[in-house]
Amino acid sequence: MSTSPATTLVLDDRFARELPEMAVQWKAEETPDPQLLVLNERLAGELGLDAQWLREPDGVRFLTGNLVPGGANPVAQAYSGHQFGGFVPRLGDGRALLLGELTDASGAARDIHLKGSGASPFSRGGDGLAAVGPMLREYIVSEGMHALGIPTTRSLAVVATGRQVARETLLPGAVLARVASSHLRVGSFQYAAASGDLDLLRRLADHAIARHHPTAARAEQPYLALFESVSAVQATLIAQWMSVGFVHGVMNTDNMTISGETIDYGPCAFMEAYDPATVFSSIDSWGRYAYGNQPSIAVWNLARFAETLLPLFADEQDRAVAIAEESLRGFPARYAAALSDGMRAKLGLRGAADNDAVMALVEDLFAQLQQSRVDFTSFFRRLGSAARGDLEPARGEFVDLAAFDDWLARWRALDPDGDAMDRANPVYIPRNHLVEEALKAATAGDLGPLQQLLAVLAAPYDERPGLERYAQPAPDDFGTYRTFCGT
Repeated sequence: MSTSPATTLVLDDRFARELPEMAVQWKAEETPDPQLLVLNERLAGELGLDAQWLREPDGVRFLTGNLVPGGANPVAQAYSGHQFGGFVPRLGDGRALLLGELTDASGAARDIHLKGSGASPFSRGGDGLAAVGPMLREYIVSEGMHALGIPTTRSLAVVATGRQVARETLLPGAVLARVASSHLRVGSFQYAAASGDLDLLRRLADHAIARHHPTAARAEQPYLALFESVSAVQATLIAQWMSVGFVHGVMNTDNMTISGETIDYGPCAFMEAYDPATVFSSIDSWGRYAYGNQPSIAVWNLARFAETLLPLFADEQDRAVAIAEESLRGFPARYAAALSDGMRAKLGLRGAADNDAVMALVEDLFAQLQQSRVDFTSFFRRLGSAARGDLEPARGEFVDLAAFDDWLARWRALDPDGDAMDRANPVYIPRNHLVEEALKAATAGDLGPLQQLLAVLAAPYDERPGLERYAQPAPDDFGTYRTFCGT
């Protein structure tokens, strides 16, 4: 007689055990008629989960939090956050639950976390639910980011709940099962620091070091090493966002992870026509989180992180502040180096010796892209063709042809590698009109466009015949694109 995965699956509750002050034991709301919409079988395999079981009734109940494995201790996590610059001391998982963590095939700890699982003590009057569209959006974009090689939380499954969710209209409800290295955020540290409990802050920092940055434990100043490690992974992450035109949309401190993974895919979208002022979020009317502002917002968020760690940097306040300021000054150089690496790859110039000349080329190119409103993603693929001698597809994008020809001559003089460019520049990204098309169809019960889009995005660098529409910008009648938090 075989043993059911429901009885053998073990989830560790390390977060709740080590940081009980930041965890409220809670249960997911019962789902009246759960129906699996999409399952990430490859990710399930990496996690050691039986994909076939996850498709069965007990597995689907597990994915909604209604079947809790033995020994698991689902909790809503507490955290604070600066939201659009304003500090909120008590945010937390208002519509989410941490089911627990497991160890994946590589030996790494991974959180299993739910979104849309119902109200919790942190819901602040909300219903704690989520609709099918926003949960599928996170699935599409997070898996697209993963295929692009960008650190991100992952999506294991989306389950329709059979419950209607009241927003502007009634919408079908859903739960997303999300996987992450952890859900520790800058906002987690803000919560611990605001409590005034130095022991809690130290335990949280030790927990973060052990889970994400273990080399910091061996440093002369472990908590400073933690801060610098987080700064380094965030510098790399933001540079990767910028290299693919990704606009996060809501870079609040509770959405900056300690691991360096992208988290929260609410108002996110991908820029098409290059413009640093690009904003998609319906609530970011003044452009705080515009594409071009993302590096500076990262510095601002890291400054807030440093503030929480001051008591661990030094006993004397002025000395602690000086340590934090000196370390924070290193972020621009880290970011510039990461961006330079990314742009060298996009331009096929990894071997070019003069970095100043390369970055001057980048600055000039971006000015021309903005002037001509050139599609960011498709341009770099056409530029790969130019490196191989076919100049016209790239030249045809620009209004000031003489200026671009001058740029082309300077760039080609550095002997760019077109084949290497194709490995660094995607053909396919989660283009906004295609995402909306898939979400609209899925909400109406047709999962075909969603499955096709996911299949295309799984191999973003491989150009394939018959998929031309997935590489094209939105049609003119798509209009101005606005995204929403999905709450």
